[in-house]
Amino acid sequence: MDLTLTVTLIVLLATSRGVSSATFTFVNKCDYTIWPGILANAGSSTLDSTGFELPKDSARSFLAPTGWSGRFWARTGCNFDGSGDGSCLTGDCGSGQVECMGLGAAPPATLAEFTLGTGGQDFYDVSLVDGYNLPMIVEGSGGSGQCASTGCVADVNQQCPAELRAGDGEACKSACEAFGSPEYCCSGAFNTPATCKPSVYSQMFKAACPKSYSYAYDDATSTFTCTGADYTVTFCPTSSPSQKSSSYATPTTGSSTTAPQQGSSLDYSGYGSGSGYPGTTTGAAGTGGTTESRTGSGETMLADGSYLAGLALGDSPRTAASLAGALQFTCLLSLMISFFNL
Repeated sequence: MDLTLTVTLIVLLATSRGVSSATFTFVNKCDYTIWPGILANAGSSTLDSTGFELPKDSARSFLAPTGWSGRFWARTGCNFDGSGDGSCLTGDCGSGQVECMGLGAAPPATLAEFTLGTGGQDFYDVSLVDGYNLPMIVEGSGGSGQCASTGCVADVNQQCPAELRAGDGEACKSACEAFGSPEYCCSGAFNTPATCKPSVYSQMFKAACPKSYSYAYDDATSTFTCTGADYTVTFCPTSSPSQKSSSYATPTTGSSTTAPQQGSSLDYSGYGSGSGYPGTTTGAAGTGGTTESRTGSGETMLADGSYLAGLALGDSPRTAASLAGALQFTCLLSLMISFFNL
């Protein structure tokens, strides 16, 4: 085989494996405990957890392989006993346990949806197609391309029409969930972009959350891309969830979630006390010192809640993967050169 062709193939192989994972970090800035759920799409591997407890002012990070796709959401108003059995008021996945075990969120629930590229772009969005239960934003770090933040920071529960209101106002249904008619569900004769148009209800969601999906074919202003990024999903980013939601008592479970589990690749990071963005000092009146905290994923969290790319620190999982890929490439290249010199 020609040496140039061989080296080219090795380069392509090495670079295609250079970035092998993305870090997802969940941050809870709500005034109460939430229980995020994770559902991998068909063909994607199950991550280290399918559902977990996330106390207020804490975070949890873990890795997802390239090519992974799935969705995240928050369950609220949950009650689990010491064995982890129970249910949630909103976003319940029906497993009867803290882990969702391959089951999705019962609407209404705010959803974050991801498809990680295999050497190309990642696609992500925040969707209100299945309704809304709390504010959420998605931010990328360390990537290239557009990499815009997206989500819904508005308190839709406070402006939800009576006919869409779930329970006592703890969530807001989609028109499809409330009425079940094809024109609202984009089904039957309305299952194409040409026949399924925005309704007065989806327009209400869109006005409140312009970057979020408001109905099934709301692609143009709701899908975002980035390449090689890590992602932070923040619940209640403005620290001002709806009055109904913030009235939840914080239930307790049989196990603490304030420290990493032994042998787990997931970790927690406490963000201090009080409301507002984590890392803001409260000792001196009128001042807000900037502090940093580290998560096990190699990210640095600043006072404004953003994450510096691990690439800048040299210890991001993506950087480590790239270094490993470069090392593999060097070894392979040396072997091939030695072979052709024989």
